Amino acid sequence: MKLHVVIERDELGYFVAEVPALPGCLSQGTTEQEALANIKEAIEGWLEVMEEKHAIDRTKAVEVLV
Repeated sequence: MKLHVVIERDELGYFVAEVPALPGCLSQGTTEQEALANIKEAIEGWLEVMEEKHAIDRTKAVEVLV
């Protein structure tokens, strides 16, 4: 799965990573690399929670490339 990640530096100097396609999926780090590693973990957790909340019928899922 490919997702766009936006990384910006906040006023305190931390790097904040956000996945616009996944509402509320945020993380941060003291370096860009740390923020990227942390957002990967956040994405995995976000997907796990959403899968538990909404059972997905994988036989009806399709992949779309835009």
